[in-house]
Amino acid sequence: MSNDPAKRSKRDALKRHGTLNPHPDFVTDPLFQIGDFFDPDDLVQVKYEMLRRVRVDKQSASQSASSFGFSRPTYYQAEEDFQRDGLVGLLPEKRGPRQAHKLTSDVLDFAAQLRASDPSIRTLDLVAAIEKRFAIAAHPRTIERALARQEKKRRRIPRAARGTQRSRKR
Repeated sequence: MSNDPAKRSKRDALKRHGTLNPHPDFVTDPLFQIGDFFDPDDLVQVKYEMLRRVRVDKQSASQSASSFGFSRPTYYQAEEDFQRDGLVGLLPEKRGPRQAHKLTSDVLDFAAQLRASDPSIRTLDLVAAIEKRFAIAAHPRTIERALARQEKKRRRIPRAARGTQRSRKR
């Protein structure tokens, strides 16, 4: 890593925003080897230039992907993302599930009803009941967190508005 404070500051900003290229040393394109405008640390800039090299300079996708440190499938994914969303499409997305995909509102309502009917019920017993009723295997801590979130949401919604709020969601 460079000792230049401006370069360090930019790397820190790129890292904070999730756009720091994890493999800047794989970028072998000549533009990124000279000067300071083209920055191999800037993932979005590297992907954009890779796409531009194919579209404008008529370089092959394989050659371009290789000289920018990516695989061909990554090139084609970047091309698709760019076509669909423009430059924003080149920003990395968060990995993993976007929301609780197992613990639907029906599952959480069931667990909340069990807990309301017997406040001393153990989380492991909730796991077993959910698995038996819905054929879903969920981690005990996941259920605890989801129930806590659900309870927190309920406390925020005034009691009179809860009925209308639920009917709008469904």
